Amino acid sequence: MKQYYVYIIKCKDNSFYVGITNNLERRTYEHNKGLNQDCYTFNRKPVELKWFETFIDPNQAIKIEKQLKGWSRRKKIALIEKDWDKLIEFSKNYTEFGNQIE
Repeated sequence: MKQYYVYIIKCKDNSFYVGITNNLERRTYEHNKGLNQDCYTFNRKPVELKWFETFIDPNQAIKIEKQLKGWSRRKKIALIEKDWDKLIEFSKNYTEFGNQIE
């Protein structure tokens, strides 16, 4: 059974990149080697894998990847740190709570 991984890597400039792959070790290596000049991480090496989740269904993995790409930085940090209270807090309506915590 094939597995798919949705992952978050932290770049040298402290930005995050969210991606999907079927080989997490190879993909992390590729990001650090800078094999693709058009890749977001090309000028942000080295990168460090901070979080991943495994999926069997590629459609579910794609759905989660797109969802995470839309998340704020603080929400990604809460996920990486497994801070479920903050993740819930940061999931509340942005217009109601605004950018109170960074």
